[in-house]
Amino acid sequence: MNSLFKTTIVGAFAAALTLSSAFAGDLVINFDDPNPAPKAGFEAAVEAFKAANPDVNVTVNINDREAHKTAIRNFLSADAPDITAWYPGNRMAPFVDAGQFEDISDLWASDPNLSTSFEAIKPTMTRDGKQWGVPYSYYQWGVYYRKDIFDKMGLAEPTNWAELLDVSKKLKEGGVTPFTIGTKFLWTAAGVFDYLNLRTNGYEVHNALTAGEIKYTDPRIKKTFENWKELMDAGGFVDNHATMSWQDAIAPFANGDAAMYVMGNFSVASYKDAGLTDDQIDFFQFPEITPGLARAEEAPADALFIPSGAKNKEDARRFLAFIAQPEIQGEWNKTIGQLPPNSKAPINTEDKFIVQGFETVSTASGLAQFFDRDAPAEMAKAGMEGFQEFMIKPERLDAILERLDKIQERVYK
Repeated sequence: MNSLFKTTIVGAFAAALTLSSAFAGDLVINFDDPNPAPKAGFEAAVEAFKAANPDVNVTVNINDREAHKTAIRNFLSADAPDITAWYPGNRMAPFVDAGQFEDISDLWASDPNLSTSFEAIKPTMTRDGKQWGVPYSYYQWGVYYRKDIFDKMGLAEPTNWAELLDVSKKLKEGGVTPFTIGTKFLWTAAGVFDYLNLRTNGYEVHNALTAGEIKYTDPRIKKTFENWKELMDAGGFVDNHATMSWQDAIAPFANGDAAMYVMGNFSVASYKDAGLTDDQIDFFQFPEITPGLARAEEAPADALFIPSGAKNKEDARRFLAFIAQPEIQGEWNKTIGQLPPNSKAPINTEDKFIVQGFETVSTASGLAQFFDRDAPAEMAKAGMEGFQEFMIKPERLDAILERLDKIQERVYK
């Protein structure tokens, strides 16, 4: 662990930690990302906690995300750790509803950080009026674009629907496809759908749809698809996107064949790996569609939860309170290149995309967790298949929406 980080964090938090240490012992944590930066950020936070809490023996198990998604259903029932990584929103709902996650509403109410500095993300950690975990990181989505191409063609960042359509048409006329995308793995199309729906209908309609409370054939949802079709008609998206992953779709963005990409901030490193510089790429919030509609954003979060079957809930709570601290969150997210959910945490001001992302999420009226996190797994899969099909065959829209209604009726029954 970085010695400056250790000195700063231990000094700040050995004094700041207020929870009781009367019960201490073994603390087992299951984490879900072995990639170098996420692993380093997590391990640094663990080491800082251990230094501030020498009476706690911490054991860490790190699996890859796909393995973790399968294993969690078993270990929560059979041999629960004291803390596990998982996701907010609807993805936590099955475990909450099954009584497998611990209610930590009292920690949110009593801890000065959680009670005052997590307002924007608190709704995504809430179910049945209670809080079930502590988020350690999140990241913004939006539109990344080739600023050099915009400058060369005399185009400005669009702020509303008419401007976005105009920019798209001018790019197409100039021989540049407006948007790149790779829908081979479906979720990228969900990002486009979510933003069109959030800007057409708003945060509450997004939540109502993913909760199964309104139909896909609802006129409001149909209007979202009509707007999508209008964007496609204005120049739209690269050809053959169904054969490309999100990484494959960076190629037309990097070589100048496409000028915009609706994507999450995790993609920035890949743009740079493809040879683009900070001067060539920039970011803007997805433009307004319905005038005056409150601006909600896509901001998927990662969080830590206490299983109901945990053996050491006292120290688990101490750990969650610890990682809610602004300095811990700031250093952790600086390491992984994302945003700290604690609004008082320092951010990496040397990274313009982090600064823009912080402005985007901190001023949003609501934060969506993304279609495939907010909707149940079966509905999310069917919905995303429908989104991809619509992008290829928009004339099938009515049939797609009617099919999704039937699946929705079965899934939410």
